[in-house]
Amino acid sequence: MAFEFFRNRQHAGRVLAEKLTSYADRPDLIVLALPRGGTPVAYEVAEALHAPLDVLVVRKLGVPGHEEYAMGAIAGGGERVLDDELVRDLGIGAKAIDDVVRAEQRELERRERAYRGERPAPDLRGRTAILVDDGLATGSTMWVAVRAVRRQAPARIVVAAPVASPEACELLRREADELVCAEVLDPFLGVGRWYLDFSQTSDEEVCSLLEDASHHHRTLQPEDVAR
Repeated sequence: MAFEFFRNRQHAGRVLAEKLTSYADRPDLIVLALPRGGTPVAYEVAEALHAPLDVLVVRKLGVPGHEEYAMGAIAGGGERVLDDELVRDLGIGAKAIDDVVRAEQRELERRERAYRGERPAPDLRGRTAILVDDGLATGSTMWVAVRAVRRQAPARIVVAAPVASPEACELLRREADELVCAEVLDPFLGVGRWYLDFSQTSDEEVCSLLEDASHHHRTLQPEDVAR
């Protein structure tokens, strides 16, 4: 049967959550959204699985002058990936790369402050982390997110998205412990192609969803996981 599109990110999150029911009610579970677009999806997943929700901010590194094209990505903790072949083919110099990284690092830190405030980042040691985005085109941004989370010694990393390209799946299966996608589509044609409503998610909406989630679930402490 042909894929009939997601109505919006909330609908996509509910569909994705049905693929993750084996993780419901696990005391070590945490759902991490890649903001901004991944947050409404992850909210639905966290609610369905009765898990706490937090964010993992990752920033695309755009090609100078053509910022819509990614040459890499960065995540908190200093994790960075570059498409070396693309950088070489386009002749992008080290200074240009550093300029982009500095700008995106400032934005990454701004978003972390905006979304989390004074609340510390969750301790992921020994936990099962489900990383959620609204779609996986190249997979490079999620790849960096997985690398950043892996440095924190979780027990298991699950990458989950409503829709993905075959290329992204191939990349992420090698990096994550498990990959869960509601739909893998070829040709992919971009994440927004598979949503009827793909309007931009605002910072305010991200903060509102995180606040609402915190009213339903308290963040697990390490001693809770050990019990």
